[in-house]
Amino acid sequence: MSAETKILDSWVLAEFATPDALVDATRQMREKGYEGMDTYSPYPLHGGSEALGLPPSRVPFIALGGALTGMTTAVAMMAYMNGFDYPINVGGRPVFSLPAYVPITFELSVLLAAFGIFFGLLGLSRLPQPYHPVFESEEFRSASTHGYWLSIPKALTATKAEDIMDQLKALGATHVTVVTGEKE
Repeated sequence: MSAETKILDSWVLAEFATPDALVDATRQMREKGYEGMDTYSPYPLHGGSEALGLPPSRVPFIALGGALTGMTTAVAMMAYMNGFDYPINVGGRPVFSLPAYVPITFELSVLLAAFGIFFGLLGLSRLPQPYHPVFESEEFRSASTHGYWLSIPKALTATKAEDIMDQLKALGATHVTVVTGEKE
């Protein structure tokens, strides 16, 4: 993409009075075929993920992968160190003593699962995202205290924005605006 090429991104931003109104409007707009929507509220919304049509979370699989990696690493490390690198016969115990490996295996499994969850959530959520054009709307500041907002990416035609705005007002939006942002 050349330096002169600019892409104009636009969103229709709507505020709703209650969380239930936001979830219902989100569900109805998704049923009408709108994609890429996002909701903003001061706390998690019951039914919000289902209304947006989000797939099931991949975080449990990330945690399982981290835990299995930690377990495998711990057992392999201790088996190598105690069996080949520096074997010490203490009290006649076997070289490969699995019960002795349990504490370290558990600790490394939990540690790598926690790291996997932390960095996996950052990656899946595309964080950190310090800037998004909808954050520039003055009315949007209420999203962190008492507002319930829905943003819908729109096409570049003005008639489409008007259609989206009319549909959102019909669904009970108290405030509807169009937010644009340029990126190079």
